[in-house]
Amino acid sequence: MPIDKSDRKSFFPAIEKKHGLPMSYWHEQMKKLSVKKYPEQIVFLKENHGFSQTHANALVMFSRGSKSSKRFDTLEEYLATASQEQVKTVKKIFKTIKTKYPKLDVVIAWNQPMLKLNDKYVFGVNVLKNHILIAPWSAKVIKKFTKELEDYKVNKKTIQVPSDWKVDAKLLEKMVKAILAELGK
Repeated sequence: MPIDKSDRKSFFPAIEKKHGLPMSYWHEQMKKLSVKKYPEQIVFLKENHGFSQTHANALVMFSRGSKSSKRFDTLEEYLATASQEQVKTVKKIFKTIKTKYPKLDVVIAWNQPMLKLNDKYVFGVNVLKNHILIAPWSAKVIKKFTKELEDYKVNKKTIQVPSDWKVDAKLLEKMVKAILAELGK
């Protein structure tokens, strides 16, 4: 069975194969650890049973009731958790980019909205409590626009903008154009 990384159960055959015990055994172990915190459960599986981080996380999260790592299917579902101000800003960001580059698709990846062209990610957004992170899918592009980004907090792969950001359409369009050029599109 191929692994569907959003479905925690898809890791179970590999866990059984690697550790030689049925999942019923591992579920019983997790019941014994149910009063422990997430990090303690992970450490138990890794140190006592040689679990990888991925397998330990799949088992621990499944035992805690999270059957899937996928939380959102659409941009609207993602934005339901954001403030009205952030919703307005994120929608404007996506509208600005999609108007100029209509072939880009809005997808959810890593539980965040992204713009994608075929199989290549182009641009992402992440809403946090006090700000929004925009993420051109290229560290080279961020570096290329250093001068234009000097008013923002720039991280290695993201740019922090305020929740009420007055969307700089020209900057977004130029960054996406540069990413697409880098991708040969």
